[in-house]
Amino acid sequence: MKRFEPDQLSRRERQVMEILFRLGKATAQEVLDELPEPPGYSAVRAMLATLEEKGLVNHAKESRRYVFSAAVPEKRAKRSALKQLLTTFFDGKPEKLVAALLDPQDQQLSQEEIERIRNLIDN
Repeated sequence: MKRFEPDQLSRRERQVMEILFRLGKATAQEVLDELPEPPGYSAVRAMLATLEEKGLVNHAKESRRYVFSAAVPEKRAKRSALKQLLTTFFDGKPEKLVAALLDPQDQQLSQEEIERIRNLIDN
């Protein structure tokens, strides 16, 4: 099994992981049905096999079909993705990310959203 590195996921692999987190477990056909602009069934099976090789997905045989599930907690996967985002676009500095989120030219946050952010910072 290869060691997982956050930047090793393609856009499609991230979509597959999001589907597995949302559904809990799914067959290749169920993943295919959930993908936007889906590739072929064989491509989905190949992505699931690749994700399993990376240690991100497990499978179990139920009756005559394979059912896939995430092998890592969603929180850990999100943390890895956020770390990669910070490193790639914000020099590894969370304050630069927050500043970008709060930039009025880029984001139009409602007062309710701003208040929720303030509460998160206070806590």
